[in-house]
Amino acid sequence: MINSTRVLSSGILRRSKDYLSPRIRSVIQRRDNSNSSSSEKKGIWNDVNFWATAGALAGWGMSGAAIYDSLQSGPEVISMNMTGVLLVYSSLFARWAWIVQPRNILLAACHATNVAAQANQMRRALEYKTERGETKEVQEILTKAGAVGAGAAGCLAFGPLVQRQIIAANLGPISDLAGAAAGPFTVHFWAPMSKWLISGASFMDLNRPTELVSLPQYTALTATGFFFSRYALLVVPVNYVLCSVNIALFGSSFYHLARKIKADYL
Repeated sequence: MINSTRVLSSGILRRSKDYLSPRIRSVIQRRDNSNSSSSEKKGIWNDVNFWATAGALAGWGMSGAAIYDSLQSGPEVISMNMTGVLLVYSSLFARWAWIVQPRNILLAACHATNVAAQANQMRRALEYKTERGETKEVQEILTKAGAVGAGAAGCLAFGPLVQRQIIAANLGPISDLAGAAAGPFTVHFWAPMSKWLISGASFMDLNRPTELVSLPQYTALTATGFFFSRYALLVVPVNYVLCSVNIALFGSSFYHLARKIKADYL
C-alpha cells in the first residue's frame, strides 16, 4: 500500500513539473533519483506525508486556539504583538503550502482559517482598547498595519521586475541568490522569515504575566515548531531557513508554555 502511494505521488509530481521553474524541476529530479536508490531507508523519519500532516494538524491547533480564546477568554489576554505577527505569518504560509511540493492542502486551509481567526482577535483587542480610551495606541496600530499592507503591495507589484533585472545583470552570487528556488523573491523565503517574527514576538513577551499567556496558543506554537523542524527538510525545495526558525520557535514557545503550566498546575 505504501509503495503504491509513493508511485501515485511520483506520477502526480512528474505531471506537475511542466508548471514549475527549471531550477525546481532539477531539484525534484535529484530528489527522485535519491529516493529510488535509497527506498530501504524510508520510514516515519523520512516520510514527508507524516510530517506534513502532523505540521498541518499543529497549524489547525493555532486556529483552534484563536477560536477558543475568542469564545472563552476576555480581550485583555490578547497579545497585540503576537496576533499581528500571526496574521502576516498565516497569510504567507497559506500561499507556501499551496505551491510547495508536495502540495499541502490541509495546511493551506488551516492557515486561511487562522487568518480569519486572528483578524477577529485583532478586532476584539482594538475594540477593547477603544472602549478603555486608548485611541492613540489604536491609531498607531492601524497606521502600522496600513504601512505593512502598502509595503506588501509594492513588493508584489515590483518584485518580479526587480528580480529579472538582477538576474540579467549577471552579478555572480547575487544573481544566483535572486534566481534561487527558495530565494528572497519567493514565498519559500518570506514564509519562514515570518516565523522569525513569531519567535521575536515570543521573546518580546518573555516577562508577560503568566495569567495573560494563552495555554492553547502556546501549546499549538510549540507543536508547530517541533513538527516543522523536520518537515522543512523533506519538501521541495528543501528549506533550511524554515528548519532553523522552527527550532527557535519551539524553544521560545516551550519556554512560555512551561511557565504557564508551572504557574497554573504545579
